[in-house]
Formats: sequence, structure tokens, C-alpha cells
Amino acid sequence: MAGCAELPLGWIAWTGKLPNGRTVQNSGAVQKSFTLETPRGPAGIQLTDPAGPPSSLLVLGHGAGGGTNAPDLTKIHDTAVAAGLRVALVTQPYRMAGRKAPAPAAHLDEAWTLVVAHLKQPGLPLILGGRSSGARVACRTAKPLGAAGVLALAFPLHPPGKPEKSRADELPREIPTLVVNGDRDPFGVPDGGGSVEVVIRPGATHDLRKDLAGTASVVLSWLATNHWTNTV
Repeated sequence: MAGCAELPLGWIAWTGKLPNGRTVQNSGAVQKSFTLETPRGPAGIQLTDPAGPPSSLLVLGHGAGGGTNAPDLTKIHDTAVAAGLRVALVTQPYRMAGRKAPAPAAHLDEAWTLVVAHLKQPGLPLILGGRSSGARVACRTAKPLGAAGVLALAFPLHPPGKPEKSRADELPREIPTLVVNGDRDPFGVPDGGGSVEVVIRPGATHDLRKDLAGTASVVLSWLATNHWTNTV
């Protein structure tokens, strides 16, 4: 492939097609996939750079039993790369091992923290995010990792049918945080306040599949407002 000789080892020139065949209109971006050893086993990372210098780094984690190919994560990845962000999709060690039952929260946070510490760069704003369980991990680790912002997709406020078991205290009220939840999410919708902005997507459930373009537009607007994109 033309130009590959000038890329860092392990990177490929991305001409609009991901390794899984999915097409993205972002010619010139660069992507690589690799694993990183953590105390909880190897984590998987798919790292995509935009065509030009990245404006910030967005690290996204998956839901408890899902993967980084979830429709909302896929759409946000593509939108953010097109807007000039470097985006990392992180697969937790338990999913890399083929297990669906999530590891304990402390184990998730430990593996995530090591991965983010490996990826972050001085001078590049760090935004942590994810969907569902991945959103909780991002929220819990944002402050110690020095995140500039948090993107929480389908934040699971409580287990279905158990509103008394609220997880609202995990939201980092002192860091710019965008929560995007569906109004039909059985896991509930948290309240905003302080630096936490909550956007409710009409008709959407926990998977946020309805109107992905609209959800991506909300996220892009938030990223741009905080000057984390290369777009005007």
C-alpha cells in the first residue's frame, strides 16, 4: 500500500475501510490494533488516528457483555475520527478471554487505568468514555487519570427495577461530562447538575440504536463546544 513504508511499525494507511470491511469516509486516517498486558490479562486496543494531527484523545470502553463493535460506539468512533480526534476502542481482558460475565469493578478499573496511562500523551486532551459498564469505568477513573472530559453513553443509573440502588455518585461532577441515555432505558436516566450534562434520546432504549446519527450529532456538538475537535 502506498505510503505504508513511512508509517510507524504496525500501523496501516486507512483508505476508508476497516479490517472488518466496514467503510468509513475518512480517507487518510491511520489505524492499528494491538494487545497490552495488564494485571488482569491482555486488553485489546484498536487505535485510529485522523488524517491530520489529532486534536484530542477519546478512549472508549464497551458494555458488560458486549464489545467495541456496538452500534453507538461504532458511530461515535467514526464521527470523532472525522472531527480530528484520535480514538481508542478498548476491550477488557475478560472479554478478550471470551467471557461475558463482567469482572469486578476494581479489576475493570485496574486494567483500564493501565491502558489509558499507556495511550495518553502530554498536551493532548484526554476524554474518557464508553457505554453502560464502560461508561461507569470511565466515570470512576476520570479524575485520577486526569481526564479533561467524560462521555457516558447509556449510563446505567441502577439495575432494572431497582432504583434504590443508584450509581449516581459515580458521575464525576467536577469534570465536563456528557451523559446520553434513551428515555426508554430500563437502567434509568441520571439527573444532570454541575458539570454533568444529560441528553435524553427520545424513543431510545439501553442500546441507543435509534437515530444513531442524532446521538452522534449531540456528542460532536459537545466535543466541539469544549474545543476537542479540529472542526469549526
